[in-house]
Amino acid sequence: MTSVFGVRLAFAAAIAVLTMAFTPAEAGVVVHINKSSQRMAVSVDGAMRYSWPVSTGRHGYGTPSGVFRPQMMVRRWYSRKYYNSPMPHSIFFYGGFAIHGTYELGRLGGPASHGCVRLHPSHAAMLYALVERNGRGSTRIEITN
Repeated sequence: MTSVFGVRLAFAAAIAVLTMAFTPAEAGVVVHINKSSQRMAVSVDGAMRYSWPVSTGRHGYGTPSGVFRPQMMVRRWYSRKYYNSPMPHSIFFYGGFAIHGTYELGRLGGPASHGCVRLHPSHAAMLYALVERNGRGSTRIEITN
């Protein structure tokens, strides 16, 4: 009787291990944007991964504060509202507001946009890939003053 119990226990343990191996991990991607410091901090599962300079909305064009989820993601987007400006690796989080790459690198670290959150194109690509890999539902965007 003991050997049957041992076999059942080993079988149950093997099933548990296999189930965990094939269950997708909850990434818990948090993108925190601080408008005062003009910085973005990205963490995954509570561990800080990246800290980058950004540009948020300049005077008269505020970036909304709050907690958001990615609504739409587009690798190559051009602004229909602002002169067909390129917005590579766009992560839209609130209406027409997005996190995206910019080619105006000299303006990073200070307010410069019409309300979007701009960052270096390579950083935008890294963030886009991270959100794409972990899922929009596992990503939270926090924007504070």
